[in-house]
Amino acid sequence: MTELLPTKASYRPDEPIAIEVRGTTPSGTVRVWHLHELVAELAYAGAGAIALPALPPGSYAVELEGLRTAIEVAADPRRRLRYGFVASYAPDKDVAGISDTVRRLHLTGVQFYDWAYRHADLLGGGETYRDALDQPIALSTVQSLVATVQSAGSRALGYAAVYAVGPKEWDAWKHQALLKEGGEPYALGDFLFIVDPAARDWLAHFADDLRKSVDALGFDGFHLDQYGYPKRAIRADGADVDVAASFVTMIGAVRAALPEAHLVFNNVNDFPTGLTARTQQDAVYIEPWAPQLTLQALADTVARARAAGQGKPVVLAAYQHVYDTASAAESDRATALTMAALFSHGGTQLLAGETDRLLCDPYYVRNHVMEDSTRALLKRWYDFLVVHDELLMPASLCEVTHSYAGQYNGDLDVNFADAEISVVAEAGKVWRRIVRDGDRLIVHLINLCGQTDTLWDAPRHAPTAPGAATLRFKRLLGRTPRVWAADPDGAGRLEPVAVTDEGDLASAVLPSLAVWQVVVVDL
Repeated sequence: MTELLPTKASYRPDEPIAIEVRGTTPSGTVRVWHLHELVAELAYAGAGAIALPALPPGSYAVELEGLRTAIEVAADPRRRLRYGFVASYAPDKDVAGISDTVRRLHLTGVQFYDWAYRHADLLGGGETYRDALDQPIALSTVQSLVATVQSAGSRALGYAAVYAVGPKEWDAWKHQALLKEGGEPYALGDFLFIVDPAARDWLAHFADDLRKSVDALGFDGFHLDQYGYPKRAIRADGADVDVAASFVTMIGAVRAALPEAHLVFNNVNDFPTGLTARTQQDAVYIEPWAPQLTLQALADTVARARAAGQGKPVVLAAYQHVYDTASAAESDRATALTMAALFSHGGTQLLAGETDRLLCDPYYVRNHVMEDSTRALLKRWYDFLVVHDELLMPASLCEVTHSYAGQYNGDLDVNFADAEISVVAEAGKVWRRIVRDGDRLIVHLINLCGQTDTLWDAPRHAPTAPGAATLRFKRLLGRTPRVWAADPDGAGRLEPVAVTDEGDLASAVLPSLAVWQVVVVDL
């Protein structure tokens, strides 16, 4: 396969920037774009890697003779979390594929799922062992994967359940058990039992296990997992435990024990995001389940998380189970709409990892091998995500749909010849959202025409064309407005759109809408 592949998922400002040209590519011109502005142009002789000039912090599109990729230059590596995963650590594992995945999709964090010996004894298995579900693990493979992820410009986060104890260790911890009404402990299936995550002796043990794992394996931090229950319970000693408060205590203690670690806590089904989002962790991570079944539910969850997280990146572990039951084409369309909903609201998705695998199950070992169509889709859309980062992710972006659009406001809107507009995700319509960024207005158009519902994890029909689109907006006295549009399935970057003067208003005929289009209006 011929492609452009950056040497790193993210570059620091003082690092050289290079693009691997994989496959046979003729000589041509390399162009580097920052949004709609061409910032560098250089000749490519047709062999070897492309060395780019130093670039200031920001996100860029790189193009060469029909090929494209994206690069990010960031002084703070924790400012974004584009999250991936690994879930196998056999002694003979080839680790090269994960480097390609990290670089191709610009993943800034990789979760090392179920690498440990036991949930309550992370390193107790020696150099090789079988994990709690009988998967083979070699610590040498874990170390190789950590080094590979780090050399690809990303961070390796070890999975650790914050309150789970297996049968072998249970006698030592059952005095901290969280109990059901009948007196038996809460559990996950029949092989993990739940303790109070804030119990002093457990927390001291847990933090010490994490510290030892960093020393032994080189992890950059940890993915701190829970199961979403119980929310309140009686401890074995009779104490009434508010588990949300215990999670807050636990995160604070882990941060104190590992001040430099990158920490991500799992708010299962949004519990308890409102509390944990404000703690000293590095992202707001949510695993959505019912009743968060629709595209609008995902968008609303991201909006709440962004507000609570006060600038932290927001990631949803929206597992696309649809790939297990539907065709690749139907499933890819579901994934595209899921990404459109998340990306347009400032969130990202934990989906891809390993070597061309994606998640369709909460037990990450049961992952799905991507078909070529899915691989190409994710590359296009993750490139688009990076290239348009400053239009999608900053905490300063302000939702203004309800105050700008519609007949009463009349400041800006879009009309389609053959489709209605909706302010929420509604089947059969175009979902329109407007965001303000200083002097710019950013319009998101998501095509739900042809759909009969808005479930995010269900087979999707091919979208139908909503017809010609006209953008109209109020002009400013003496100013010449400009409009650009971008589509992840099109050119992948902003391209100019002609603007027509209509007196008090200006208008622009937009390009055809496929799945998702981003329109930028500079007043």
